[in-house]
Amino acid sequence: MTPDILCLGEPMLEFNQQPDGMYLPGHGGDTSNCAIAAARQGASAGCLTHLGKDAFGDSFMALWMSEGVSVANVEQITDAHTGIYFVTHGEEGHEFSYFRAGSACSLMTADDLPKGALQSTKILHASGISQGISESAADTVFAAMDITKEAGGLVSYDTNLREKLWPLSRARAIIHAAVAQCDIALPGLDDAELLTGMSDPEAIVQFYLGLGAKIVALTLGPKGTLVGTESEVRMIPGRKVTAVDATGAGDTFDGAFLSQIVAGSDPFTAANYANAAAALSTQGYGAVAPMPYASEVQAFLADTA
Repeated sequence: MTPDILCLGEPMLEFNQQPDGMYLPGHGGDTSNCAIAAARQGASAGCLTHLGKDAFGDSFMALWMSEGVSVANVEQITDAHTGIYFVTHGEEGHEFSYFRAGSACSLMTADDLPKGALQSTKILHASGISQGISESAADTVFAAMDITKEAGGLVSYDTNLREKLWPLSRARAIIHAAVAQCDIALPGLDDAELLTGMSDPEAIVQFYLGLGAKIVALTLGPKGTLVGTESEVRMIPGRKVTAVDATGAGDTFDGAFLSQIVAGSDPFTAANYANAAAALSTQGYGAVAPMPYASEVQAFLADTA
């Protein structure tokens, strides 16, 4: 059975710097994180990707199966490797260093797409990173969007800009084109300022709505999320916690938000829930380990109501 939420993009093994300078191994990659976050909220979620047939790829397969994330649309290939990245922490926040050139996912083409799964999923989720890793990956995401939308499914897209992957001019063109094809746009403020040249959150939301997105959820960090639809724009306040690492906060928001949308919530209710999940995810190190489960999010919402 095809999962309700199908996440297309590159998983990467993570090495996250700890306070003592040592590196903690873990799992990352924005769309993988999104799938896990959604699954922890009780949603039916799966990954669509290629991995290397190597120890890191095996590690992801084991992780997803343990998390209840579908691997039916994941393929391990022998002639390319699984990507890795390092996270370091400084006064200006966390910084990423990537080793992903020639990775299995970056070599995917439209011919590799499982059309049946894309035609039957409720939501396809992809991101700027999904497209920034190679030209063929960018084309593959556009093809997946077309297949899903033609079959009546929704497309979700996180702008997730990584300037190390591609020139800003190309990123802007591709990401704007992708937002124009999506139903749900999930930009972060820092990325959106660079991509749009705007600084006012409401103007940014209106810009993405104008491109064609039906729902825009602009995340503003601890302040919360500005949610816009064709008929209303509303600020959903953030939740206060003592944060130590925001590495996976945006991806947690995405997965939690989509889990609520697929369950029938309106986007404002979904954003309130996702804000809480994202806040909780900042209380530990790494992208995956601190992601909360539905029971934790619900308890947090009740305690902070």
